[in-house]
Amino acid sequence: MFDTPYDARSVVHAYVYENLDGLQNAALLLGGYCWLERTQRLIDQLHRSPTITRHLQRELMEILDLLLLEHVHDEDRPESGYFAKLDPAQPYVEEICLLAEGLADAIDLVSKGTERKAQTATLTHKGEI
Repeated sequence: MFDTPYDARSVVHAYVYENLDGLQNAALLLGGYCWLERTQRLIDQLHRSPTITRHLQRELMEILDLLLLEHVHDEDRPESGYFAKLDPAQPYVEEICLLAEGLADAIDLVSKGTERKAQTATLTHKGEI
């Protein structure tokens, strides 16, 4: 999607940039064109945003849920149909698992960093630092 790398502003930015193709392919396999387009919008928004906003965080969590197969048992969701078509013996299954694990770790690192900044700001405001 992007010809040149952009500055990795966070671990999430770096992870998504390093895994552009894999994330888009996984979104297409697990959720069809709707999820592919949603993933591409997220990638574009990350490219334009220097920070992880609440909106971006929600979208990241939605894509993580897709990768973690959170909705495949709900027959009212299209993800269940896409999941039924997957061949568990294919190598893309392992790649999807690795993508989910990596994205979860990146999100976790960013959220812990945000919590630390908030705690430091609170302590500074109270005059404890």
